Amino acid sequence: MLFVLRNLARRSLPYHTASARPWINSLSAKLSIRPSPLNLILQVPTMDRGIKRKAETISESPKKAIKIDDYCNTPVRRTSAGEEIWPAPRDQLESAYKFIRECATAQKPTLIVPDKDADGLSAGVIMYRTLIKLGLEEKNLSVHLVRKGSNIHEEYERKAMAEMQPRYVIVLDQGSRGGLPVIDDESAKCMIIDHHLSDDFPKNATVVSGCHCPPVPTTALMAYEICKEVHSDIAQECGYLCTIGTHGDLGNTVKWLPPFPDMKDTFKKHTKKLINDCVSLINAPRRTGTYDVITAWKALLGAKDPKEIMTDKRLAEARREINEEVEKQTHTPPKFSKDGKIAVLKMESEAQVHPVIATRWAGFLKSKALEIVMVANYGYLPGKVNFSCRIARCARGRDPPVNIIESLKAVANLDTTDLVERLGENFARGHKEASGGIVNFAEFEELCELMKVGEKAEKSEQDASTKKVGKSPQKNTLNNYFMKT
Repeated sequence: MLFVLRNLARRSLPYHTASARPWINSLSAKLSIRPSPLNLILQVPTMDRGIKRKAETISESPKKAIKIDDYCNTPVRRTSAGEEIWPAPRDQLESAYKFIRECATAQKPTLIVPDKDADGLSAGVIMYRTLIKLGLEEKNLSVHLVRKGSNIHEEYERKAMAEMQPRYVIVLDQGSRGGLPVIDDESAKCMIIDHHLSDDFPKNATVVSGCHCPPVPTTALMAYEICKEVHSDIAQECGYLCTIGTHGDLGNTVKWLPPFPDMKDTFKKHTKKLINDCVSLINAPRRTGTYDVITAWKALLGAKDPKEIMTDKRLAEARREINEEVEKQTHTPPKFSKDGKIAVLKMESEAQVHPVIATRWAGFLKSKALEIVMVANYGYLPGKVNFSCRIARCARGRDPPVNIIESLKAVANLDTTDLVERLGENFARGHKEASGGIVNFAEFEELCELMKVGEKAEKSEQDASTKKVGKSPQKNTLNNYFMKT
């Protein structure tokens, strides 16, 4: 009713006049007509005459978001008695408790060897503080950080660690590879706490591995769970370190559901935003061309609170440097393998930004065939290609799940010569969901040839035999219609 009256009023009055508008708009009040819900929805616009009404755009229905289960929802393995096997097998956890207590009591030179990222460094600080709490004098504690692009298995790293003459060596977030002892000293005892996928480890080492204990824990989470069992203060004092390390590896969307520990108290003291900002700062120095990981280690070890970490000027400077480099390199266009399963982006940078760029593109690229995003950095180490792989977001949740390590090895195995041997031990390392490697230029190019990067996929027979449009059977056409008399 109101709609009709308003239209009549508009036709009878000069709508462009200022006096007409208030009268029309107050019509419902004058007639005491209560507008119906339909009137409220329609809301006829008041437009000047002579202006064409724009056609309403029909908005497309929002695309269905890819539903991804929380990381913690992965079923936990159990023993025959129903006991959870998490964060590592029970016998390995017991060995770790014993090793740490013995180390603290011995008062002998102890070497902590953490990995360079937020997870490894956080795990290292948790272990460092635990040993101090248990009574180990600080003069007996030292840290070894591997060189840029290196690992503890390199001979020069083994010698550098041995020169410090430690009686106890604790390796964190690295070391999951078979081979020689961590150092060539039979009197030294070594423990490795790690979560990277491997069934082989250095000789004579006490191993605590979470790689077969889903949901696979981060090393910081493993160190936290182990160390809080040997000293009661660790749960409260090192909770934020556990979250920094875990968010560093798993991202900031992890829900902290069982079997992960309840970190509500930690997040009451320190917001998730603060924790995530700390992750960004701690990861920055090791990504720079100068690779000053020691800055991140000192900042993390010296701070008693996450807020202290945020005040470190060098960390902030490193983050700015990395952000600029990521922005510079992230626009590299991808090329695809012939089967469309792997997107490859090549870049050249002295900074370790290839993992960051791989993560970004993995969230952006979409395709039914796409599974893996690979970013190859030709400028990080002389003569080497450092590459990082991530599962494309569109491929998460597929059945069977994408396994990057298996996929990379499958490509290498296509070679009929000795490529697999030449790729070496630094190829396809890490996790099923996040892998990579360090290989020579020539070997990487051979790998790209096997993937047929840049070659167009051959059209299937079904696509090739697309139906040609023939003559229409309809006799009446516009042409002959108007020619009829």
